[in-house]
Amino acid sequence: RWLREQQYSRWRLHCLKLQPLSPVPSDIEISRAQTPKAVDVLAKEIGLLPDEIEIYGKSKAKVRLSLLERLKDQADGKYVLVAGITPTPLGEGKSTVTIGLVQALTAHLNVNSFACLRQPSQGPTFGVKGGAAGGGYAQVIPMEEFNLHLTGDIHAITAANNLLAAAIDTRILHENTQTDKVRKAPCWPFWPSYPGIPGFLRSSWRNFWGLLGIKKTDPNTLTEEEMRKFARLDIDPSTVTWQRVLDTNDRFLRKITIGQANTEKGYSRQAQFDIAVASEIMAVLALTDSLTDMKERLGRMVVASDKSGQPVTAEDLVSMVLIFFQLPQGTPVFVHAGPFANIAHGNSSVLADKIALKLVGEEGFVVTEAGFGADIGMEKFFNIKCRASGLVPNVVVLVATVRALKMHGGGPSVTAGIPLKREYTEENIPLVADGCCNLQKQIQITQLFGVPVVVALNVFKTDTRAEIDLVCELAKRAGAFDAVPCYHWSVGGKGSVDLARAVREAASEGSRFQFLYDVQLPIVEKIRTIAQAVYGAKDIELSPEAQAKIERYTQQGFGNLPICMAKTHLSLSHQPDKKGVPKDFILPISDVRASIGAGFIYPLVGTMSTMPGLPTRPCFYDIDLDTETEQVKGLF
Repeated sequence: RWLREQQYSRWRLHCLKLQPLSPVPSDIEISRAQTPKAVDVLAKEIGLLPDEIEIYGKSKAKVRLSLLERLKDQADGKYVLVAGITPTPLGEGKSTVTIGLVQALTAHLNVNSFACLRQPSQGPTFGVKGGAAGGGYAQVIPMEEFNLHLTGDIHAITAANNLLAAAIDTRILHENTQTDKVRKAPCWPFWPSYPGIPGFLRSSWRNFWGLLGIKKTDPNTLTEEEMRKFARLDIDPSTVTWQRVLDTNDRFLRKITIGQANTEKGYSRQAQFDIAVASEIMAVLALTDSLTDMKERLGRMVVASDKSGQPVTAEDLVSMVLIFFQLPQGTPVFVHAGPFANIAHGNSSVLADKIALKLVGEEGFVVTEAGFGADIGMEKFFNIKCRASGLVPNVVVLVATVRALKMHGGGPSVTAGIPLKREYTEENIPLVADGCCNLQKQIQITQLFGVPVVVALNVFKTDTRAEIDLVCELAKRAGAFDAVPCYHWSVGGKGSVDLARAVREAASEGSRFQFLYDVQLPIVEKIRTIAQAVYGAKDIELSPEAQAKIERYTQQGFGNLPICMAKTHLSLSHQPDKKGVPKDFILPISDVRASIGAGFIYPLVGTMSTMPGLPTRPCFYDIDLDTETEQVKGLF
């Protein structure tokens, strides 16, 4: 019986009944109207063992990584990526399509399927877009737990990131104010004098043997020069790239001065805050494939250079689990990691995908989502995430809306919090036809990677049959395997059955996946390849600072890493107001950073900021706590 339990078992999933209402209630009302299964019941239905989950409340649990070892011989299922066209500021429903597709596959076509999503940041939840649970009858439940803190992973990343930032500045301060003799005191971890601890601490051996080349184990035999090499990192403060982070949109932290108190003895410098989900630690969590790999990646993170130009890493300074939810029809979803797509690589974790692919079985499907348009999230999924994971996608689902296509066709600007103009609520065939240029371009981008693409038209109640038919026809002419209207928001998985069938058929066609560029190319050429082949730029223009950093990273041996472009998501170009398919533009690269632990080079395009700001009317105005029911109100 124990041996049978260790093997893969067929799912015995009992899907929940869905009774859609018309008009469709608010997202939070739908979430609370559907009673989710107990998470331990759902876990048992999909083949998880009792000791492989750690339950958090009634409806969510963490999954242990030992599951990967147990199912290592199980064949993977099909791998599907959901991407999108260039969105409006309101978003076009990629998460909703992801969830609707999984509900259709599992509850209506009886195919094992798993959704893998990113954890939402408080930035957009309280800012402009709202939560990231999906919407209508295609959302993660309970949505308030999903959108508000989850199990605290983002806050743990924030604390770890800021501990490292504090360690950097403290080290610079102490090296500037202490002699080598003082720095040899017993309080330093590399100089233990505690009873029963001979020689160097284990964490110090790595530094001595690996980084400094000093082949000694007894601290009493060190020369003065060897002691100085270990006691001093000689960090150049002007090269510090590691920033503090906060999971809140706060434009006033984009540039700050630290060290102004008298106790810092005159050591001050300019610094900044990034949003927490842009932390390299978040990227490491998303791209790692084991605890050992994660530990090594964290140690490799480059935080600055020393005064001789050599990189200083986190390992020089300081000596995992998945979250499990469900959908309204009782199908499972993994939520793990939450990097933004415009200022990070924008995909959920490799570990979540790998575990889900084993759990669904060879005939099952894992559907994951990449942030923003295909030019951003999908490009990084292929060139960064797939390189790290070794996984090959079978199908891309490209999400479009009539609303976004009208915007790209020359419609009025779309602004969060302001009612849509009548061009978006009334039939307008010419605007839709003109805006399909963006859809066609995103299909072409997908074809660069050799993966079949199915277009999912996320239908709104104001869309007309003529507009829907036109989009589907033009998408197929542009090379899409199929184009299907979807109604999951209003009716759940039933509204995406046609999409599920199209995805299943496309997956059977086979993928000819290829990367866009060879990582051995020079950094500048990799940036230029993305700018020209994906964005449609004429060329790139490097600022002096960007050029200097590229030369430094190349000299330090980091030139063979993939590229993670930080660019606006509201246009194919660097200018958010340029809609459709901009042409003949020069893409300005204002700065370049290196995320060595995560494993990519990180160019900043134009005026791109890594700390978003709050709008005139943020979402938190509508969020409140009902003291009688003890429930949160106003989330969407």
